Amino acid sequence: MQPLPEYPATPEAFTELCLAGQPFVMRGLADEWPLVQAGRESPAAAIALLASMESGKPADVMLAPPEINGRFFYGADLRGFNFTRQKVPLAEVGRKLLELEPEASPAVVYAGASETRQHLPQFDAANPLPHAAMQRDAKSRVWLCNKAEVATHFDLSDNIAVVALGRRRFTVFPPQATGDLYVGPLNNTLAGQPISMPDPLRPDFETYPRFAKALEQAQTAELGPGDAIYIPTLWWHHVAALDAVNVLVNYWYNDVARGGPFVAFIHALAAIRDLPDTQRDGWRAWFEHFIFGPDAAGAADHLPGHAQGVNGPASPERDEMIRQFLVRVLSAP
Repeated sequence: MQPLPEYPATPEAFTELCLAGQPFVMRGLADEWPLVQAGRESPAAAIALLASMESGKPADVMLAPPEINGRFFYGADLRGFNFTRQKVPLAEVGRKLLELEPEASPAVVYAGASETRQHLPQFDAANPLPHAAMQRDAKSRVWLCNKAEVATHFDLSDNIAVVALGRRRFTVFPPQATGDLYVGPLNNTLAGQPISMPDPLRPDFETYPRFAKALEQAQTAELGPGDAIYIPTLWWHHVAALDAVNVLVNYWYNDVARGGPFVAFIHALAAIRDLPDTQRDGWRAWFEHFIFGPDAAGAADHLPGHAQGVNGPASPERDEMIRQFLVRVLSAP
């Protein structure tokens, strides 16, 4: 594994750096946040600050026994999971983490992706991040846990993640490593997106021999309070929280409407993958011409604008035309 690159990114430089489509670390990006400063005093001070902003709305929480060693995952037969779910207000989650802090082998508590505007409505005003504010539809979410791991997964949007309390180790893999990551079930997932089955912290090369090749492409970094990381869309990432009380804030943005490419991919599994080779080759040519080729955006330029239909330039009108077409054909008996 290689170390992740690090840049002292201003908001303007951040936008330029993102154009490369590569992950990178920004040290000290949120050093001035009141939450980060409270955490430097003590975990209890940081949790108290969050509790003072809380709305009381219950959050989604995952709970597991000490035996999972922090790794939320599937059950032995892949039919269930090794954790349970509850709805608990974030202040109560914070109190539980502080209660478990002295224990050598505590139960594992994880509250992930809680929207701050619902659960901590004063958070953004008190802890601003210009890098996120200048992005389209960026919304902050907070993650609380003790020593826990988020299995290797990808997101369908760009991501800025800020460590506010504790330390986190990020391990990232490029989309090109997907074939060596042994992707788990696509529609029965732990928390939304499919995950990679191998554990990068405890690799089992006998069961997953190609994972060694994926690790050759991996990059990693340990982040402390105030540090941030940018993770582009579709980059796989494993996140390990290293301390007894941890808080992370992230911002997803540039999300695609209605599930976008992933929904198209799932439909292609049914519509294309199992066709005879000759037909698959034909559709490969179609996808190259209309979707992936360098001139795909102009594939209908030989037609007048009113006749380009669903293959016309991107616009709300074209997108609605596509939506209506899909609803009609997928609803047909």
